[in-house]
Amino acid sequence: MDASLNGKVAVVTGAGSGIGKAAAIMLAEKGVQVGLFDMDASAVEKTAAEIKTAGGAAIAAKVDVADSMQLQQAYMQVLKKFGQLDIVFANAGINGTLSPIEHLPEEDWDKTLGTNAKGTFLTVKFAIPYMKSNGGSIIITSSINGNRTFSGFGMSAYSASKAAETAFGKMAALELSAYRIRVNVICPGGIETNIEKRTKKDEEHLAEVTIPKIFPKGQHPLKGEPGKPEDVASIVCFLASDASGHMSGSVLYADGAETLL
Repeated sequence: MDASLNGKVAVVTGAGSGIGKAAAIMLAEKGVQVGLFDMDASAVEKTAAEIKTAGGAAIAAKVDVADSMQLQQAYMQVLKKFGQLDIVFANAGINGTLSPIEHLPEEDWDKTLGTNAKGTFLTVKFAIPYMKSNGGSIIITSSINGNRTFSGFGMSAYSASKAAETAFGKMAALELSAYRIRVNVICPGGIETNIEKRTKKDEEHLAEVTIPKIFPKGQHPLKGEPGKPEDVASIVCFLASDASGHMSGSVLYADGAETLL
């Protein structure tokens, strides 16, 4: 158990599955009390149940991070239950619709940017009043897409939202430094999650813009396969702890050297 994390309180968005779930469980194992936010009520309750069964402390809330009212109410539940807020992992996000720009519906662009970019903004915005007295750590999940790679054909909205999250994280790091709130960004590469199941693909038109990519020996050099959610969760724990106490405004890539090809 990390002594610098024991007794802290964290909020994790997108905690019902994938990276968010893995991070919530790992933080709880280190003594952190966790508030779990996710749009899938059943999934986030299961995460909370796993943590409680293992002896940890958790509270779950059904939250759409693009909805100000839902977010504010969920934060108040966490503060009522645990009395403080030290760590925020702004992780919730969607791939949205994969489509060429020409054919991408305006409402699909708005939904992706709304969930990813606006959702991250709101998650940070509503956390600040609870963190500014004692400081803390905010961690944002961005992506290699929009930062190091731009070959996710049909992902213009997703890549734009992830580039926005990275820039926002750097702006927030400087602005919130006066409150001793650190803000860092993680850019995962290929990670085994279920986000693809909720991804809509315009297969008919994607073929029009796709450029063939050929990689030597596959696209995951370090391990030969995509990363696990726990690979990112361990970075979240590091950024939440005192071990990264002098880091703010940093962007960490968790891609197994994928983007160096």
